[in-house]
Amino acid sequence: MLVPGLGTHEDCLAGAWVTTVIGLPLLAFDFHWVNGDRSSANLLLGGGMVLAVAGDHLGPEGCSVAGQAVLLVVAVTILIVAIFTANTYGMWGGAMLGVAGLLSRLEEERLLLLPKEDAAGDPDAPPKKRLRAAEAAEAAAAAAAAGSGKLEERLYSVLCCTVCLDLPKASVYQCTNGHLMCAGCFIHLLADARLKEEQATCPNCRCEISKSLCCRNLAVEKAVSELPSECGFCLRQFPRSILERHQKEECQDRVTQCKYKRIGCPWHGPYHELTVHEAACAHPTKTGNELMEILDEMDQSHRKEMQLYNSIFSLLSFEKIGYTEVQFRPYRTDDFITRLYYETPRFTVLNQTWVLKARVNDSERNPNLSCKRTLSFQLLLKSKVTAPLECSFLLLKGPYDDVRISPVIYHFVFTNESNETDYVPLPIIDSVECNKLLAAKNINLRLFLFQIQK
Repeated sequence: MLVPGLGTHEDCLAGAWVTTVIGLPLLAFDFHWVNGDRSSANLLLGGGMVLAVAGDHLGPEGCSVAGQAVLLVVAVTILIVAIFTANTYGMWGGAMLGVAGLLSRLEEERLLLLPKEDAAGDPDAPPKKRLRAAEAAEAAAAAAAAGSGKLEERLYSVLCCTVCLDLPKASVYQCTNGHLMCAGCFIHLLADARLKEEQATCPNCRCEISKSLCCRNLAVEKAVSELPSECGFCLRQFPRSILERHQKEECQDRVTQCKYKRIGCPWHGPYHELTVHEAACAHPTKTGNELMEILDEMDQSHRKEMQLYNSIFSLLSFEKIGYTEVQFRPYRTDDFITRLYYETPRFTVLNQTWVLKARVNDSERNPNLSCKRTLSFQLLLKSKVTAPLECSFLLLKGPYDDVRISPVIYHFVFTNESNETDYVPLPIIDSVECNKLLAAKNINLRLFLFQIQK
């Protein structure tokens, strides 16, 4: 050592601060009053950068003899040039900046080659090195922890739907670039695009998607079916392919009902308690008069269900009955903000000309922003009649279609002045079924018309 303790990183950083404090005002002075010449400021700032990089490189114990000699040469050079050389500031300042850049590059390469564990665990390392090493160690630990999880847990993020981020329960569709979508989200995207009059796109890569452009991914469907899932009753893990059967038939904790519910027993509980309950159930011992009150309440709800079907059976006995397959086609209104509606071509039933129209969510402003979606329709008589025409009508799903529609009978008396019905709900089961209809290019249904003769 030339001088014990000389050349520590604290000394170098202190020198860097001094040169920076002097160099910045000098930079402003040179730029504004010496014809834009910044050479003297470059000299001081370059020397400060050399000291700063050297201080970051050194430990608290100081540097070697060679290191101290280099630092002394740098300090003396700055002093001599600043005092005796007035015209060569630019040359020396550029040299100092070049040396600072070289030292900085060497420092970065040395940090990359340095083992992260040693740098992070060395208490004598400079603070910046210890911080970088600690961050790298944390990142490596996180990567190792992620790689050590179970295979099925890692597959969840790979095979999940890119829209809802959940594992698909049925069909899996993929865009042309391979991004996966469950059937519900795929239909929902197509329905949203139809409502907004846009081309449906993949939420990941923005490529066009449609029923003709996308295909099912059977490999993913089979892989998902073999992944374990938790039973909602017993909390045990089962492959998804057998989970439904387990929950319906095999699980001892599944919710079940008493076999005497037909005579009014309201009990329901876990399957393993069923035998004990049925042995102690009081309903089998009740008298006939007690059971009659319970059965009357049950019959009322059953009568409401049967009333609809009895009405349909009665209509089928009418003399004039007509039915046809109708195809709703999408159109847009002429408003400033267009809205989607559906209309069928004219068709003839019961020797009259008719048209059906349909709208989404009763023509609300932005149906694409609503989670709940409904369809309503109206029947229009296009031909002239000489007398009031009283009819009953209902819409059902068309042939080869899987949409679920509950039958509802509507009545209306058509005249030349009142030739269109009010909009009435299309009795779709839920919003998912509505999205299926909206996602299709056309909506195919079957209309039944019954003329009521007095």
